[in-house]
Amino acid sequence: MTQRIAVIGGGYAGFAAAVTLAQAGRAVTVFEAAQTLGGRARRIEAYEVVVDNGEHMLLGAYTELLALLRTVHGPGAERDLLERRRLCLAEPGVFRLAAPRLPAPWHLVLALLRAQGLTWPERRATLAFVGRLRRDRYRCSPAMTVAELLDGQPQAAIRNLWEPLCIAALNTPLPVASAQIFLNVLAAAFARQAHDSDTLMPRVDLSSLFPDAAAAYVVDRGGSIRKGTTVTGIAPRGDHVVLRSGYTDESFGDAVIAVGPHQLSHLLGGAIESPEAAHAVACVEQFAYEPIVTAYLKYDRPLGLAQPMQKLAGTPGQWLFDRGQLEGPDGLAAVVISTEQPGARQDHAALLRAIDDQLRRLLPGLPPPAWLKVIAERRATYACRAGLARPPPGIIAPHLYLAGDYTDPEFPATLEAAARSGVAAARELLAAR
Repeated sequence: MTQRIAVIGGGYAGFAAAVTLAQAGRAVTVFEAAQTLGGRARRIEAYEVVVDNGEHMLLGAYTELLALLRTVHGPGAERDLLERRRLCLAEPGVFRLAAPRLPAPWHLVLALLRAQGLTWPERRATLAFVGRLRRDRYRCSPAMTVAELLDGQPQAAIRNLWEPLCIAALNTPLPVASAQIFLNVLAAAFARQAHDSDTLMPRVDLSSLFPDAAAAYVVDRGGSIRKGTTVTGIAPRGDHVVLRSGYTDESFGDAVIAVGPHQLSHLLGGAIESPEAAHAVACVEQFAYEPIVTAYLKYDRPLGLAQPMQKLAGTPGQWLFDRGQLEGPDGLAAVVISTEQPGARQDHAALLRAIDDQLRRLLPGLPPPAWLKVIAERRATYACRAGLARPPPGIIAPHLYLAGDYTDPEFPATLEAAARSGVAAARELLAAR
């Protein structure tokens, strides 16, 4: 029987699995329904400028994804592709927290002691809270929400520090967001090494950052990439699996499913009879989803921000990225709105006017934008709610494995979670063969 392995889904999870398998000498075929690789983290073109369907930021703690980048791009991947900065959360005139060059956890301690926008009693209460988290080893009840975790914290610290971090990491509102997953992110960023909390912003589009190079890596090792090919069904058949695309059935020794959670039930189609597959489908059928809206506004002058990323006040925009500082065109602003924020569900023209007004309050004297573009991903991430059951990555039926950011047991829906899940599924497959 053929030993070829199919990977269904050409996003970060799918290519994390594909690279791991190809590195082990396996022939891999990746199926991707779209013509552009990357899934929910991919490039698009707007007014002859390459942008992304949403801005993504990495952390220094993203060890699995950074290792994959070195595998497919070479040892200089981070230097060439990412802008590394020490953590700095800043909203001019309101709040500023900057991590100094000190070992962990002292970099966080000093950052909180120096935080602008918090009174001394508020800083002391925030430091005491962080100390309690460390003593508890960043553990809490699985049913606890972030709002409950933060009960008693100063409102200024919640508003300017904890809520922005939670929304950025979990893309889920505080009243329902999982406190344990939030604590996992805080532990990864602050509990081990100081550089884990660094922010790494891509200087290239998200397809070029990993999926395109991963596809070349797979092809160089005897694999193939099938863009524009939708897998409509899959079923185990004794010592192999059969994939259907269009009117064609094709056999593979094993397959890794790395599609979005909202696509899983349709793909399995009730044809997979196993407790693990039933559990995976039951989990994803309970998922709710959160949107991410990214607005691009191109001005005919540099934005002149002190940092490539800046926190925004008020609504609708929450974060501003200066793409001109990240090897994009000067004057290109990317404004991100996570979760269901007030004012975000309006027509795109009205939303762009509101964001343009917001930027003008921050940067007086901006000329009228030369062009504007809104990209709305309505199911950008699953809602990372407290107590949410998620299927684990790995085998769900004979010769059939599951991957995807929603299967990682520790992280929310991030590029790192996608990478971790793909690597975990591939390693389990290899161990079984």
